[in-house]
Amino acid sequence: MLSLPPIRLAGAHDATMIAEMSRDYIEYGLGWSWTPVRVLAAIVERATNTAVVDTGGQIAAFGIMHYGDDVAHLALLAVRPNQQQRGLGTALMAWLEKPALIAGIERIRLEARADNPNALGFYRKQGFREAGRIARYYRGTVDALRLEKRLHLALHLPPL
Repeated sequence: MLSLPPIRLAGAHDATMIAEMSRDYIEYGLGWSWTPVRVLAAIVERATNTAVVDTGGQIAAFGIMHYGDDVAHLALLAVRPNQQQRGLGTALMAWLEKPALIAGIERIRLEARADNPNALGFYRKQGFREAGRIARYYRGTVDALRLEKRLHLALHLPPL
């Protein structure tokens, strides 16, 4: 069995590396929206978890999830290309989903680039379904697919 590196909450010192990964692996060709300042704001936001998979000084993967009352929004998720196909993305999604389940959140939403079949395939394997298309969502040039996953809350009540 393959052992996965630990997942932890990001700290302020991670903001630049996360922002650079967003620029290089998510926002490529669009300009840079998730700058270190914006990532740092997500790291300190109380209703948001910014999690990283740390392989000893280098972030192999990260995710940013905002938790609302009924819906959580996955703002970003990336795995370095040389770290893909190792289960890191799946483990990170499960880690980010756990607080949503505990809080009774009903679903997770995200937007993904319509021109990124690898990301779309990954999210579909995680149980996300297409909920719409947004024309020119990214910088007025690239369409987004809105994806949604309903969370199944398993209530384990003690017998009376």
